[in-house]
This record gives sequence, C-alpha cells and structure tokens, in this order.
Amino acid sequence: MDLGIAGKRAIVCASSQGLGYACAKALAQEGVIVTLNGRTEEKLAAAAAALQAEVGIEVKHQVGDLFTDEGRAALVAACPDADILINNNAGPKPGTFQDWDRDRWMQAIDGNMLAPIFMIHALLPGMRERKFGRIVNITSAMVKAPRPHQGLSTAARSGLTALSKAISKETVADNVTINNILPERIASPRTKFLAEMKMDEQGITFDEAMAQIVATIPAGRMGQPSELGAACAYLCSVQASYICGQNLQLDGGAYPGLI
Repeated sequence: MDLGIAGKRAIVCASSQGLGYACAKALAQEGVIVTLNGRTEEKLAAAAAALQAEVGIEVKHQVGDLFTDEGRAALVAACPDADILINNNAGPKPGTFQDWDRDRWMQAIDGNMLAPIFMIHALLPGMRERKFGRIVNITSAMVKAPRPHQGLSTAARSGLTALSKAISKETVADNVTINNILPERIASPRTKFLAEMKMDEQGITFDEAMAQIVATIPAGRMGQPSELGAACAYLCSVQASYICGQNLQLDGGAYPGLI
C-alpha cells in the first residue's frame, strides 16, 4: 500500500534508538524526509547516517533536550514546516507513590505532558494552514491500565491524552489528525531497563526477568519495534485521515479491558 506521504517532512522526537527510531525508519521507508532528535550529537549523527544509508533518502538530525525550551525550539527550527510530528520521550522511572516528591512530579509532567504539548503548539498552526498534518503521541499502556509503580507515567501521559483528544475535535476539519500509540511489552531499551529492575529486586537473571515479562503477554512473545513503526506510519498516511483522537494499543493482547 502506498501511504501517500512521500516527500512529506517529519520530526520524530527521541529517535536515536528504540521506538522513536523504529517510527522514523518506517516513515523514511515511505519516502518521508525525517528529522531525528536526541540529546547526544555523536549517537544521533550515527543513527541518522545509518538510516540514510539504509533508505537511500535524506535523513536530518537535530540535537535537543525535549525537557527544555531551548531544545524544543532548536528542533522546531530544524524543520519548521513539519507535516508529521511523532512525540516520544523517555518515561519516568517506576517507583512508589510515597517516593515521588515535587521534583519527580515536575520532571514527569515536563517530559511526558508539557514537552509534547509544546511541540504540538509550535507546529499545529502550519499544519492546519497547509491542510495536512499527522500527530502521533507515543504514550503508554498505563494510560488505560494504570499500575501503582507507574503512577508518574500514568498521570503525565493521561494529561497529554486528554489535551490531544480535546484539540483533535477542531484540527480534524483541517485534515490534521492527532492519535496516540500505547505500547506495552515491546522489545526496546525501556523494556530492558524494566527487566534489569526485576533482576535487582528479585535477585534473578536477565533471562528469568524477561521470561516473567513474556509470560504476561497473550501473544507469547515480545512485540517488535518495527511493528510499532508500521502502525505509526499508517496513522500518518492519507488513508488514515478519518482516524482521529484515538488510542491504539500495541500489546500482544495484554490489555484486560473491553473498551
């Protein structure tokens, strides 16, 4: 299927590795000119060079810390006419409610709610004026299935989800859609980090920790970043113009609810 987005321009936040890189790759394979983002020039430049060599089209990159006004401004300036915005950022460290002081709360809100909101705020007017825009927020399964140790992530990303739903009711008339992808149990650096936490907490091996995680997945396996990237690319397609304000779960059937 031709997704109809060749030649479009995209900013993919936090995309030097993991899920962000997978989304950037899927878009680039469709002919989208992507701008990668990360905090480390050497790592980011290497990722951009590798992707460009693989897909054979231009791949740009811009260093910038999404937690800061300066980092976001530099990223927007690198691609001010972006047709596609993929919001992504590292999630807060799991913990317990009593351990989360004001600083931890503000860090989570800044990184996982306000940072993507400000990116949308900067790029949305141009998208609406050009009558094409695709915004995809990579959030978390915790938005719909909260767990105590992920309360920071749940709270911050639920705020982003609510705001996105509200404004999507206006933007869709201008062919600008806003949707969210809710990943869980995807083979990524984040999952590796969570497995390492299990190792420390339970005194088990990495393989045992991963086996515990896989045991919770009806599909019987971890999801692949490429699967999430493909879903993201479809949500950015011309064919997906009637999909707006939705939460797409990629979890191998793990979500226990009906709606």
